[in-house]
Amino acid sequence: MRQIDASDGKLIGHGTGEVEIEEGVLVLRRLHVRYELRVAPDADRAALERAFQRHMPKCPIYRSLNRAIDITTSLELRDS
Repeated sequence: MRQIDASDGKLIGHGTGEVEIEEGVLVLRRLHVRYELRVAPDADRAALERAFQRHMPKCPIYRSLNRAIDITTSLELRDS
């Protein structure tokens, strides 16, 4: 996300996948990624939310997988 400090464990992602059986094979169909971002109490949370809303088209993993897998994301901001 835009020049947002995500170093030193400030940004953590948790992924949850849903699989279906297709012709006897397990296939990943849906993936939800929940991000937790630790920010300063005085951070511009509106700007962080805007950056988050725009991040998926710039994400190489999303761009690689989105045609085959339904990908959703959410963001939880936490005071550091």
